[in-house]
Amino acid sequence: MKNPLFRNFTLALITCLIPLSKAFSQDDESIAAAPLLDEEVLPNYHYEYIPDFTYDEIDRRVKAMDHEMAFELNDRVFSFIQYFTVRNRDYTKMVLARKELFFPMFDEMMAKHEMPLEIKYLSIIESGLDPQIRSRVGAMGLWQFMPATGGMYGMKINSEVDDRMDPELSTEAAAKYLKSLYRMFGDWEVAMAAYNCGPGNVRKAIRRSGGKKTFWGIYNYLPRETRSYVPQVQAMLYILNHLEEHNFHPEDPTYVVEYEKIRFDRALSLDKLAELTNLCVADLKTLNPAIKNRKLPESNKSMALRIPRTKVPYIKENLAWLNDSLNNAPTILLASNMDVQSVEELAQEIKQNGTTYKVRSGDVLGSIARRHGVTVTQIKSWNNLSSNLIRVGQTLRINSGMSGNIATTQTNSSGQTTYTVQPGDSLWIISRKHEGLTVEQIKRLNNLNSNNIKPGQKLIIG
Repeated sequence: MKNPLFRNFTLALITCLIPLSKAFSQDDESIAAAPLLDEEVLPNYHYEYIPDFTYDEIDRRVKAMDHEMAFELNDRVFSFIQYFTVRNRDYTKMVLARKELFFPMFDEMMAKHEMPLEIKYLSIIESGLDPQIRSRVGAMGLWQFMPATGGMYGMKINSEVDDRMDPELSTEAAAKYLKSLYRMFGDWEVAMAAYNCGPGNVRKAIRRSGGKKTFWGIYNYLPRETRSYVPQVQAMLYILNHLEEHNFHPEDPTYVVEYEKIRFDRALSLDKLAELTNLCVADLKTLNPAIKNRKLPESNKSMALRIPRTKVPYIKENLAWLNDSLNNAPTILLASNMDVQSVEELAQEIKQNGTTYKVRSGDVLGSIARRHGVTVTQIKSWNNLSSNLIRVGQTLRINSGMSGNIATTQTNSSGQTTYTVQPGDSLWIISRKHEGLTVEQIKRLNNLNSNNIKPGQKLIIG
């Protein structure tokens, strides 16, 4: 017995004395294939600390929360809290990145309709706060309206515009619908269940439960999807009120762009509007997600467009020129905090008092003069400029009503009055230069099918 034991001990000692090479991860092929280096290779761990809490700890937090809607922790809600804080943290992070885009508006809408603010968390489960998401059955938007239900609440849905993707319109409709369901069932949890599966299924569940009227009372009689629906909403309500405890820190939150609304009352292209105003098409699309093909169609011409607030002064100052360049008749209406005013009224004001233009990057006096149908000399005179130097952000006065002095107007032997198109001219600018002349009259006199004209072209104006 002693000899085998001594032999085993000797073998173990020899094994321990064999020199070993440095270890490497099997996943790291580059290190495995490379010759061993003298420097020590330290492991590089990429992990995220995920706190773990007991049921009782979370229950104490839930009981300490201040909320209007009924909310008690149970095993079902606890399992979804674990799911969104441990197993699917990426979904929660996505929601955190988007919530500042919509939560302030949600709060205003819920307060307006006298509803619990916690209802806003329903949108997280419906859409993940994506206004353009579409379900497999055709539901659309932040609140996942089906076409028939959206139509009931006045939302227009066609091949070019879908109001279900409009954050404000869809949230207003969702608030009205949920309020009507609350009046029907007298319980906000049951109202949310009815929002998901329809009031008919909820009534059926109430009958099968023996007349119980709370969500947990009818829970076992609801469709399977709806049983998970309300607990997920409540799980998100808890999580977004206890982010730090679960090590959630929004890294790249997205904030809403401040905007004002402008109603053009005509069909237009977002690309053309962006080109004329130096706006980003992506910003216009983000602010107006209900427009499908980057074009506001004739069928929805009364729709108000959201314009970044930083560009609103420029649009107001150059309204007449922009309107004509968009190939629209001058009927733009401003739908903001100011009184609604037509372009004809603004045009008259511009003609009498002039307007202003803020210099942008790349501008020179020549391009500004052509754009407004005036001369460089006139701009320098109106602004007391001694040279052609201008700076970005500088405001220039443009006396549009005086620009008619430079027009080339002639009367031929047959009595026709003609006008030679100048650089920067448009049909609208020409009509402003000649009292009583309209764009439609110019087009009719010259057999024009569009508003396109070019410098040097002779137009009959009388």
